[in-house]
Amino acid sequence: MAVITRYVVEHKGVEKFVTADKKEADQYDKMLDVADNLCEYIEGKGIELEASVLEDLSIMLSKNKDSLTKLLKGSKAETLLSAEKADVVDIEKKKA
Repeated sequence: MAVITRYVVEHKGVEKFVTADKKEADQYDKMLDVADNLCEYIEGKGIELEASVLEDLSIMLSKNKDSLTKLLKGSKAETLLSAEKADVVDIEKKKA
């Protein structure tokens, strides 16, 4: 019989992520906390979005915080998107 350690990230009572890596679970939990803060900030600015759209937008921004920071510092979106596409291709090649 094997003992398996699983880390489950719950958000608002819903299981969002399961992993065997504590560091990965902590990072995902932090990303969700940042997304919650972004939701609150966007709503506080008076922007009205459907709840699911707001949540999706906040999670996307949180997951891409490094690129967002570069954009806010003046980087071009097309440059960042090209670099991200290249990263995805590299990851897929490593999997094959």
